[in-house]
This record gives sequence, C-alpha cells and structure tokens, in this order.
Amino acid sequence: MQIDISPQPVVSLIAGILIFVMPKLLNYIVAGYLIIIGVLGLLH
Repeated sequence: MQIDISPQPVVSLIAGILIFVMPKLLNYIVAGYLIIIGVLGLLH
C-alpha cells in the first residue's frame, strides 16, 4: 500500500497551524506560503 501525498495540502496545514499558534507571524507565513505554492506550480 503506497500513500501519495501532494505537497500543497501539507504546506497549507503547516501554515494554518503556525498561524493558529503564533498569529504575529501571519504576514511571513502567508508570504512564504505563496512563494512555495508558486514555485511548486512552476516546477510541475
């Protein structure tokens, strides 16, 4: 049994948890999320 996990939901989950725990990091987390999703979109 092989589990194939897409990176985008994992990144979203981690970003959501970090925002919930440390709301002051919201701007940095959103910026990092957008950059990561943009790079992943260009690579695929």
